[in-house]
Amino acid sequence: MDVTHLLDTATEAARAVGPRLRKAFRSRPGVTTKRDFHDPVTEHDRAAEESIRAVIGARFPGSVIVGEEGGTTGSGDLVWYVDPIDGTANFATGLPFFCVSIAAAVGGELVAGVVYDPVREDEFTASADGAWCNGTPLRSAGAATDREAMLLTSYPSPHDLDAEGDEALRRYRRFLESFAAVRRPGSAALNLAHVAAGWSDAAYGTRSNPWDVAAGALLVRRAGGVYLGDPLAPGDYLAHVGGFALEDSVLAEVAEEPRQAGQ
Repeated sequence: MDVTHLLDTATEAARAVGPRLRKAFRSRPGVTTKRDFHDPVTEHDRAAEESIRAVIGARFPGSVIVGEEGGTTGSGDLVWYVDPIDGTANFATGLPFFCVSIAAAVGGELVAGVVYDPVREDEFTASADGAWCNGTPLRSAGAATDREAMLLTSYPSPHDLDAEGDEALRRYRRFLESFAAVRRPGSAALNLAHVAAGWSDAAYGTRSNPWDVAAGALLVRRAGGVYLGDPLAPGDYLAHVGGFALEDSVLAEVAEEPRQAGQ
């Protein structure tokens, strides 16, 4: 299968929804919720996914599409993982940190991925040949130790607090005390793209889904960084730039036993 065609299709599909998302951004669209009030969705999430599915369906009819909003359709070895807006809460309220994430896997192996930031017009792409931002090759390099590093995380989420109680707060305190800076930007895919670019040094999240992290994981790995966890299965993830000393990091405690779904 022509990986270049897969990457071009993912890029075309991501860019196709850019004008809609830019126009709707900071319009305070109506919000409904899915699992709970921490998990918002807007009409633009659904419409963007429909547009993405249309582009993919025209280029690769019948292939599997696993979308955050529309579920799983199609059959075969070619599988697309689609998050039309990763960072919906940010998008809905006007915070400019959200993206479109699309990845393609063949036979269970990630082969192409795009993370597209429609506000900044940053297009992160990855394939077996490497990783790029707006056509410029990426090199995932940065800090070697926690005290020099920027950590991007969603931890602890309300679900982490429910599952771990005070231990989640103690762990978060260790992150704050160990890292030079800890930020919670609100988009796993964009967090990973920034680690791939070397703009941040590490990213950690729990209970992610493949549509959240598949494209970002490929970006990190192809840029020379490290991604731990299975990006094609629900669960936790940890990523860092190349050269980061994970064994000496406070993150080593969460890297020892990555949890998968249901744990």
